[in-house]
Amino acid sequence: MLTELIRKEILEHLMSLRAIPGLTVIRPADANETVEAWRMAIGNSRGPTALVLTRQNLPVADRSSVGPAEGLRQGGYICWESGPGAPEAILIGTGSEVGMAMAAGKALAGEGIRVRVVSLPSWELFDRQPQAYRDQVLPPEVRARVACEAGIRIGWEHYVGLDGAVVGMDRFGASAPYQTVYEKFGITADAVAVQARRLLKR
Repeated sequence: MLTELIRKEILEHLMSLRAIPGLTVIRPADANETVEAWRMAIGNSRGPTALVLTRQNLPVADRSSVGPAEGLRQGGYICWESGPGAPEAILIGTGSEVGMAMAAGKALAGEGIRVRVVSLPSWELFDRQPQAYRDQVLPPEVRARVACEAGIRIGWEHYVGLDGAVVGMDRFGASAPYQTVYEKFGITADAVAVQARRLLKR
């Protein structure tokens, strides 16, 4: 088994990596997800794995208030929900943008919107799960979905549907502090919240 560690995020390459047949791509959101990603890579008998890691100093999620990092083994899992009941909107993030989706989700929850945040670190692992599990995480009836990733938007329609929205990029990146780059390209929690409100017509 060949495992490739990508130490520097080259986010315009994410979709290229995902397009390689037989390659499992994992983009963990924090240290705990990274541990699970490494375990999955070591045990992956289906082929090579690419771990796409960030250079950012990401906080470690408090797992007492969010879903367990072991959910990474399924490729995607419910990371946080604003409360009981079916969600009105689902926000999906990978890697460092999971925190962004969380911030947007909490802002929307403060407006009385029922929100679910999904961490989707690996499309390949998630798509291998039974349909029942995938529908549990991304209920088909919830069409207000926003994905957030600092990469090109192509491909995300597989998860947000034709009615959903994607906060991402449509050009190559830039060299600058990540906060500056995110602001320049409009990849922010505010942008995620704006798209969710638009889909909900609020």
